Amino acid sequence: MRTIKFLLFSCIVMAGTAAAQTGNPQQYKYIFTVARDGTGDYKYIQDAIDAMRVFPLAPITLYIKNGVYNEKIELPANNTDVTFIGESVEKTIITFNDYSGRGKLNTFTSYTVKISGNRFVAENITFANSAGPVGQALALYVDADKAVFKNCRFLGHQDTIYTGGEMARQYFIDCYIEGTTDYIFGPATAVFQNCTIRSKSNSFITAASTTAGKKYGYVFLDCKIIADSNVTKLYLGRPWRAHAKTVFVRCELPSVIAPEGWNNWGNTENEKTTFYAEYKSSGDGGSAKGRAAWSKQLNDKEVKEYTLENIFASGTPSMLQETDWFTRIRTKPFEWPSDKK
Repeated sequence: MRTIKFLLFSCIVMAGTAAAQTGNPQQYKYIFTVARDGTGDYKYIQDAIDAMRVFPLAPITLYIKNGVYNEKIELPANNTDVTFIGESVEKTIITFNDYSGRGKLNTFTSYTVKISGNRFVAENITFANSAGPVGQALALYVDADKAVFKNCRFLGHQDTIYTGGEMARQYFIDCYIEGTTDYIFGPATAVFQNCTIRSKSNSFITAASTTAGKKYGYVFLDCKIIADSNVTKLYLGRPWRAHAKTVFVRCELPSVIAPEGWNNWGNTENEKTTFYAEYKSSGDGGSAKGRAAWSKQLNDKEVKEYTLENIFASGTPSMLQETDWFTRIRTKPFEWPSDKK
């Protein structure tokens, strides 16, 4: 009888604790400030992340004041619904100098920032890998689903951005991305809209590894591709895996784009399974003449399929934020609360 009473008491206590956790969200902190000069809640971004409640009951906002944050950070998968707001994109900089081959590091552990928490948003932040041209060195590893980066900069050389997560969807808008080789790569479905993309060497911009059976991989909408003066031959992409999908829609291309546009990564079998396409490319490198025969020029009807709603469509539209997560982007600059300045 005592055992039964104890078990009943334990169940009541646990139920009460669970109810308190879910019924009283005010007991948790949802706004954090990081400042290198010590005027915020924390001096280091990772310290702020570690202090956040996992699977929060309300969205969490981290304000990051201007400064150079020389740290390697990770937002784990259980840290969902987190927004990073930088004070200014030019002066709010997260940087580190790891690279593949440094000790036991490989490509996927060489990141400066790793984002795994779903429904992540970043605005006005520079993500940099300062290792230099030493091989694979990620500025950003993102495998979160419904991740949005607005007005951010991504600085690196080889493998600047890894878009991980076979079923993840990611949206980059009004961003600046630079690199040398395969500097946008991975399996996620990712849209780059109104972005400036800078190539710093003769090489390949993208290396998608789109999962077999997915309709969309990388889609570039109204982007501008630029190249350094030393660049003489640049490819739009090559397939890291056989079913790579990459499409450029209304993008401005420089004269150094190779006439064929695309590369099969030394394997003609890839030409049968990849989907590489363009629509109304402009600029000195935008001519369709000479493009690889196994690539495609979309027509006016086909390009209508390349809307954010279609690209990011979910098989479970009734789930929270499944159909509108990419529309919740502020159209004007974020105004910091007076107590955060």
